[in-house]
Amino acid sequence: MNTEKKLFLHAPNVHIGGGLALLQALYSTPELSIDFEQVDIRAVEKLLPARGERHLVRPTLMSRLGAELRLWRRASKQDMVLCFHGLVPLLPLKGEVTVFLQNRILLSNVTLRNYPLKTRIRLSVERLMVKALAKRVKKFIVQTPSMAAQAKSFFGLEAVVVICPFVVSGHIAGMSTGNHFDFVYVASAEHHKNHHKLLEAWCLLAQEEIRPSLALTVPQGTSLCALIERLTQQWQLNIVNLGQLNPIEISDLYGQSAALIYPSTTESLGLPLIEANERKLPIIAAELDYVRDIVEPVETFDPDSHVSIARAVKRHLGIAQCLQPMNGPAAFLEEVLR
Repeated sequence: MNTEKKLFLHAPNVHIGGGLALLQALYSTPELSIDFEQVDIRAVEKLLPARGERHLVRPTLMSRLGAELRLWRRASKQDMVLCFHGLVPLLPLKGEVTVFLQNRILLSNVTLRNYPLKTRIRLSVERLMVKALAKRVKKFIVQTPSMAAQAKSFFGLEAVVVICPFVVSGHIAGMSTGNHFDFVYVASAEHHKNHHKLLEAWCLLAQEEIRPSLALTVPQGTSLCALIERLTQQWQLNIVNLGQLNPIEISDLYGQSAALIYPSTTESLGLPLIEANERKLPIIAAELDYVRDIVEPVETFDPDSHVSIARAVKRHLGIAQCLQPMNGPAAFLEEVLR
């Protein structure tokens, strides 16, 4: 009977953004030894060759369920299962389960009304699943103190939550090649990335004849991409949307930018914050816990207020702001009686 401990990596649906970047970082570790892995078929070309028995998972319900069943059948009592996609296995496994939590939205009761219907349904179901099945998990791994506090609040104090952030250190180091853009925001099109408030701030600045250059990385073909184009034309905004970029292109983009602006309302880590910090780019970001967990921004703002974002931009650019003068009660009465 074989009692050797094996590592199972379960990572369906990890194929874009920070999740994929961290999965790529994991595969780049020479010490990594995986015996059994299930990865998203859309990510396989971006990953190093398999370290063990590899199964590809398609973005369909049947393929996902098949992967869950395969995991249930293959994992033995002595095995360790790393769920890199942030969810608890549907079926009770014999092995020890560790869940790497990357999606703060799953640990929150914040409304999902601004997300597309399909996304709202998926996130609602995933929230229920994570909480209902949490007792099957040996430990949850998160990346920041604020994420750990939120996980403890969501699961209860009895849950084992470990803080263990990781990135590829120095993978974007280098000097600026020239500031073609005043600001850059590296983010996908999800609602919590808060592009709408950022665009409102840029429109407000345009009303004051202030048009800083801004580089975005919103995937082409999305409704957000269309909105960016429409507002850019309507207000003559100095915005360039470069579309989805690979890591090398993102590194080059940082080198062409003078500062990072980061209005996202929720993040488990915020990888662009770390990347910009390594580049020593000034960071203008939301005044939220996830930001202060990992960097010290030069300016902060209320991410729910486009006025606050616009004011932070002006402060960073050294543009004086006209403050509202305060009058005495006599002036108030004069106005009332005018």
